Amino acid sequence: MNITESIILAFESIKANKLRASLTLLGIAIGVFALVGSSTLVKSLNQTVANTTANLGENTFAITRFPDIMMGGHSKYRKRKPITYSQYKEFKRKFTLSDFISCESRSNFHTVKSGNLSTDPDVMLIGCDENYFYNNNIAVEIGRIFTAQDILLNRNLAIIGNDIVTKVFPEGNPLGKSIRIKNQNFEVIGILKIKGSILNTSLDNQVIIPINQFLKYFASEFEESLNIMVKAYNSQLLQNTIDQAIGTMRSIRNLKPWEENTFEIKTNESISSQFNNITQYLTYFGVFSGIIALIAAGIGITNIMLVSIKERTREIGIRKAVGAKKSWIVLQFLIETITLCQIGGVIGILIGFFGAWAMSSAIGIQVFFSIEQIITGIIVCTILGLISGIYPAWKASNLNPIDALRYE
Repeated sequence: MNITESIILAFESIKANKLRASLTLLGIAIGVFALVGSSTLVKSLNQTVANTTANLGENTFAITRFPDIMMGGHSKYRKRKPITYSQYKEFKRKFTLSDFISCESRSNFHTVKSGNLSTDPDVMLIGCDENYFYNNNIAVEIGRIFTAQDILLNRNLAIIGNDIVTKVFPEGNPLGKSIRIKNQNFEVIGILKIKGSILNTSLDNQVIIPINQFLKYFASEFEESLNIMVKAYNSQLLQNTIDQAIGTMRSIRNLKPWEENTFEIKTNESISSQFNNITQYLTYFGVFSGIIALIAAGIGITNIMLVSIKERTREIGIRKAVGAKKSWIVLQFLIETITLCQIGGVIGILIGFFGAWAMSSAIGIQVFFSIEQIITGIIVCTILGLISGIYPAWKASNLNPIDALRYE
């Protein structure tokens, strides 16, 4: 029994039944595409989120009013009182396991002006204190960050992203110059290091100002709640630092021992885990869709092989008459079905990778491929070929050689 010959016969079967074979291969390709494409896209999304949350800083966690992803009724979270600036100062005074404590609050859709030039109304405004940059791994390319004295004296200072520089300071260095946001002027003292974009959102389209000025001029009732960032001295102290932060915040917010926390503790791992829990449903959908498509394709493969056996009955009879064993015939037809499935699988893998790349490019994330996805596609197609071909192969091996030779 020649394996190469069996593979050639599989290609000839496709040629002989172009329409039927093409539809079947399309079904296999769609099934493998759903499996590979969904897993590639989910992996890319998860990796992008993991890389983004790494900006929070090593051994750093955040205390926030709401979780990033609110499952269930939102009313439970809306009842939570804001984390105020006075609570932050009390937390900073009482906390003992770290000196690296900072706060921040954000507001979207601002317009930044300088002279006659202005940005689109899509700038993110961030209010923070001097430790914010260290805790969140935020680097300034040119100029300086805020000092404790800048915050204490309520100075109107700003550190801007590269998008702001490009739009309102086309002539060059903006240091020492003034920008205007909602009729408030701020002196530019620094330019943030370029970060690029994620999910088609620029990370350079932002302005950072002192927290006091932010709360005074820009914070709405919803945005008055601050996020508190704490950086542990090392990874070994991280959990103890989190535990003390929880106890300190519960004391500040006057929570009884039996009451739930009215705030969230967010680490890199917790944020990634929450997002992974959401994206896993996309994987489930892809797997379910892929299985349905592969079942339909498997039925088509079985039908093609049954037709092929009927057309090659005399050939099978000749093989058996000259001494071919049943196992050889079974193996021959199984190799043919596996080859057909692998052809569809290769097409599906290529479409899956291209589709994931196209979608990832459209939403602005990096694509992460892995050899495991290719191996999975090959294994799935091999199993499909075995399941689809076992009955036709068994039927061919059990043909009576005399009746087969007489078949017209």
